[in-house]
Amino acid sequence: MIKLQKPDSFYDVFDRRGPDAKTTHYCPGCGHGTVHKLIAEAVDDLGVQDRVVLCAPVGCSVFAYYYFDWGCVQAAHGRAPAVGTAVRRVLDDAIVMSYQGDGDLAGIGLGALVHAANRGERMAVFFVNNAIYGMTGGQMAPTTLIGQRTLTTPEGRNILGEGHPLGMCEIVSALKAPVYIERVSLGDAGRVMKARKAIRKALENQVERRGFSFVEILSPCPINWKMTPLEARKWLIDNLEPAFPVRNFRDDSASAPAAPPAPARPDDQTILDLFRSEKGDDFAVPARTAPLEDQMVKIAGFGGQGVMSAGILLSNCVIAEGVHATWLPSYGPEMRGGTAYSSVVVSQDPIGSPVVQNPNVLIAMNGPSLDAFEDTVEPGGLIIVNSSLVQRRVKRSDVRAVHLPVSEIARDAGVIQAAALVALGVYAEISGVIAIDTLRKVIPLSLKKKALVEVNLRALDAGIASYRALPAGG
Repeated sequence: MIKLQKPDSFYDVFDRRGPDAKTTHYCPGCGHGTVHKLIAEAVDDLGVQDRVVLCAPVGCSVFAYYYFDWGCVQAAHGRAPAVGTAVRRVLDDAIVMSYQGDGDLAGIGLGALVHAANRGERMAVFFVNNAIYGMTGGQMAPTTLIGQRTLTTPEGRNILGEGHPLGMCEIVSALKAPVYIERVSLGDAGRVMKARKAIRKALENQVERRGFSFVEILSPCPINWKMTPLEARKWLIDNLEPAFPVRNFRDDSASAPAAPPAPARPDDQTILDLFRSEKGDDFAVPARTAPLEDQMVKIAGFGGQGVMSAGILLSNCVIAEGVHATWLPSYGPEMRGGTAYSSVVVSQDPIGSPVVQNPNVLIAMNGPSLDAFEDTVEPGGLIIVNSSLVQRRVKRSDVRAVHLPVSEIARDAGVIQAAALVALGVYAEISGVIAIDTLRKVIPLSLKKKALVEVNLRALDAGIASYRALPAGG
């Protein structure tokens, strides 16, 4: 009978350490390896390996995907609960976990954690608290103890200068929604067994669809504490545990109602029919039948030029024709006059990400936008330049460039704010990505001020006419 073996949820070898490595890269005496094993054992026992999605952000926790043989998503620093929320919205049957350290969760990620807990998201958050920034060399963390020496508190943490350490279980327990909150310790073998039970309980809640669970794990960091592994475990018991009492803060698992299965998501045709019905009985746009090459569009300029509205308009037109689209805005700090851009992805297939790193279409409404994004455009792509404001020509010879004074065209039509709409119409005329008739039908439905419908349509037509008048089509 086998009593000790590596959990099935671990990879056979750990590539982080190198070819054929069977040990983790963590420092001697580090608690991460212990926590990894406890989580993997619980997943194996519950038989849910094929349903797990673990979100790990920046810090020592980031390397989880080298060890766990299940779905792993790397999140931005502190944002694992936010990414986990997105996973939960999409995968109703997933076992969602976030795995975070103290600097990550209690520092930059505090807001993401608190709001996920306050919503009662169905996820298990495992918080490894070693009272220091481990990965980056041992700086003070939000949980560093009073008087504890770190690289950034060489004389010890001072209440007047750095404040008190944060008690994360205490903060989470102030919220009503979480169903399970417990703090455990890795100080010795007996404590590890209690940690094992807490981790399993949090995952059982996920299997049973019972809301938000939070397990804080007091863990040693011998290297940054400048101790041997044995000294670190003793220091943890003598110092961390008095500051962060080990106990159960809440367990409403038995009484918490299980979340019902999410309703089936409508298929694409149902969404399209709903979109069209909302526009009115007289809204009739022929569905696209011709093949469409994926469009990665970036519309960039400054606030007040309509770059965001143009992106939304393009997306709505595409959807109206039965094609997939996503729209992602990026705003500058200024309300007017600052840089901003919208990214639109158009595809006949489902879209995995709304991010546009290398557009094959760039609409540059001002000079800084052309300077910033010209080199990112895919070879063979299209760049439409607002020559009213951009004094130079496109430098590249491997893209098609169309220079048109779209701001002047919009101004002459009577609405300078429609400059990006003028450029969008030119793009539609060149590419055929959407029918001009579709634009004309969707524009009245997109404008809040109905008095501006006619002037926007006039600007659209003027832009298309100006493009057609260019030598050889531009």
